[in-house]
Amino acid sequence: MTALKHATLRIARPTDELRSVVEFYVDGLGFERLGGFEDHDGFDGVMVGFPGSPYHLEFVCERGRRAGRAPGHDNLLVFYVPDHEAWRAVVDRMMSAGHAPVTSHNPYWDRNGRTFEDPDGYRVVIENADWPK
Repeated sequence: MTALKHATLRIARPTDELRSVVEFYVDGLGFERLGGFEDHDGFDGVMVGFPGSPYHLEFVCERGRRAGRAPGHDNLLVFYVPDHEAWRAVVDRMMSAGHAPVTSHNPYWDRNGRTFEDPDGYRVVIENADWPK
C-alpha cells in the first residue's frame, strides 16, 4: 500500500481574482472557507473545502505578480454526484449564485453534467453519474 492512499489532497492554484474565485466556490458550489492567510511572504490565500474531507482547494494571489487565466478550456475539476436530486440542487445553487453553465470543450461532459467557468477561466463539471469503478 502506498502512503498516498490515505493522504489529504490540497489542490493549490494561483489567481488574480481571489475574492471572486472564493465566492464562486463558496457561494456557488457550497464549499466552506477552511482557512486563509494575508501577506505571507507576499502571498494571500484562502483554502476552501468541506471539513473532514480528504481534499480541499487553495487559491493564492501573489502580490505584484499576475497569474493570468486558465491556459485552456479543458482544465477541469469534476465532481461526480450520482443522486439526481442532489446533482440538480448543486446546479441550481450555481445558477442562483449567478453562474450560468457553459458548453464544455469536450462534449462528453455535456451528456450527463453541467460545466461552469470560474472567474479565472478554470472549469468545474458537476457530473450526474457514479464515479467509474
